[in-house]
Amino acid sequence: MRQPILLNHRTSYRYDRMVSLGPQTIRLRPPLRMRNAIMSYALTIGPSQPSLRWGMDDHANLVSTAIFTERMAQFIVDVSMIVDLSPYDPLQMQTGKRSAMGQDNPAYRRPIADKSVLECFLRTIGFFSGGDTELSSLTRLAQAIATRLHYMRRMEPGVWPPAETLAREAGSCRDSAWLLIALARNMGYAARFVSGYLVEPSALQADPDRLVCDLHAWAEICIPGSVGGVRYDIRTHCGAEPYSACCIRCTGDSCPCFRIAGSVCRRIRCYHAGTLSAQGTNALKRGSG
Repeated sequence: MRQPILLNHRTSYRYDRMVSLGPQTIRLRPPLRMRNAIMSYALTIGPSQPSLRWGMDDHANLVSTAIFTERMAQFIVDVSMIVDLSPYDPLQMQTGKRSAMGQDNPAYRRPIADKSVLECFLRTIGFFSGGDTELSSLTRLAQAIATRLHYMRRMEPGVWPPAETLAREAGSCRDSAWLLIALARNMGYAARFVSGYLVEPSALQADPDRLVCDLHAWAEICIPGSVGGVRYDIRTHCGAEPYSACCIRCTGDSCPCFRIAGSVCRRIRCYHAGTLSAQGTNALKRGSG
């Protein structure tokens, strides 16, 4: 049985004066290889209408490039999509449908941090991989990182190096994901950084169809053999490095900029193809209050 959800995401950049924008690279469309079906998708860019060019990068991400001819003081990106979130067991899927991660890509094995820093952490948590399956070994490692690190929301851009995350014993989802990727590559696995959305039920909302939706980051690790790369979230884009999965990359005049982003997510009880625009508008209005 399908479980469609409607997701609206808006990112707005406001400048302190009229500026000329260079090409804006936008990675906010899920890739074709995603297991959860994308039932509808719409991308709107404003306030003026740029020319939009779609392509695919080296990591098979769908990328749009917006070209503006006019100067502007505000740049807005709106995404609306309906996604089928029917649950599935990633370990029981047919081999041909598992993640085609491209484990032969040398970028996914490139060392990230000082080997001694990573191995010191493994000794500290008493980690060893002997006697376990590769899947259970990596699962224990991820659980150890979650136990060791204090989660914190960081609004500033960038990802901390693994050594800094370990020294602070804290970090955001992107910091802990980058640490896990560093450890996995040090252990000989191909691993990459993934960005997307985390969709969860809300215990505080009076509306049972309203969901909590946040931007999220995690690691994807390729386990040789029949398991492949296992994914557990809706993802938008992936890359060997965090900047490769950046949702929006801006170029243009250098000046102060205020950025704000927000998402609204709802369950859809009755879905009919072609209703995205009206449902998206209504959900966005309900979320803005």
